[in-house]
Amino acid sequence: MDTGDLDRPPASTFFYLIPVFGTIPALWTLYRRGGTAEQRRISRLAVTLALLWLGGYILLETGANHAESLHLPLLLTSSLLSSGYFVVNIWLMVRLWRRRRIDLPGIGRIADGAIGKPPV
Repeated sequence: MDTGDLDRPPASTFFYLIPVFGTIPALWTLYRRGGTAEQRRISRLAVTLALLWLGGYILLETGANHAESLHLPLLLTSSLLSSGYFVVNIWLMVRLWRRRRIDLPGIGRIADGAIGKPPV
């Protein structure tokens, strides 16, 4: 057995960071309060990123549908938001693979505050 495999993070933590679809296993982990503390922290971050992206996407698309003069700029901003969400999740996956800390300034505080850490 290769000892390098023991240093790799569990595969489930990569699933949490899959854009859009990874939110479901992340929510499940938070709901049942399972996994390690690191998995719960990454789950909170993944859910927060997904909710922020979804909220921004809905607001921008709604604005684009109702504003004639800002239609194109709002659609462009919406596509940039979506692309950024995907790039950030892939970047976090790479950081996880390299065993670096998974944290985003500001977003981590929002994740801990909004979703909350369960009582110990």
